[in-house]
Amino acid sequence: MKTICRKSTLATLTLAFAGIGFAASAQTPSFSCSKVESGSIEDMVCKDGALSALDRRLADVYAQAAQKATNEHPPVLQAEQRGWIKGRDECWKSDDKRACVQGAYEQRIAELQARYRLVPGIGPVTFVCNDNRQSEVLATFFQTDPATMIAERGDSVSLMYIQPSGSGARYQGRNESFWEHQGEALVTWGYGAPEMRCRKKS
Repeated sequence: MKTICRKSTLATLTLAFAGIGFAASAQTPSFSCSKVESGSIEDMVCKDGALSALDRRLADVYAQAAQKATNEHPPVLQAEQRGWIKGRDECWKSDDKRACVQGAYEQRIAELQARYRLVPGIGPVTFVCNDNRQSEVLATFFQTDPATMIAERGDSVSLMYIQPSGSGARYQGRNESFWEHQGEALVTWGYGAPEMRCRKKS
């Protein structure tokens, strides 16, 4: 009887320690925290459960994107990810470092999901601008968080993120904007470019 009880106790302890180990790994980011610099952005991620979860989420999405990028020429995904990490680490300059880091993760996850079509999309939807059928914008909308769209005009492509708006849906890219309401859109394409009035092609 004592032998059975001892074995049962050992089994219970083994399961308990395994549970603790799993819980600990679930709280850590995708990278090792053993050598990160104290006070760095990586240190912040290591000590913040929610940020660690976002890091693991990004690692999963990146792995999915990498599978689709195997035939990409030139290969840009890995170089862009290194650039993104540098950009994330620049959040130390922000007044609200945590919000900056969280936003960086959320936007990068959404970007990869949209660019590599890892989530459902609507479109492409064609918009004719300034009543000129030679001036069209193709818009594809993605159910990411935050919501994104990829707009194409000629040989140019712009990834845009949804922005707060009193009416309609407003998206902002690096130098492009798209504000759509009831089938009409105000589009700016390029820094300092004039605003175009575009209508959904019937």
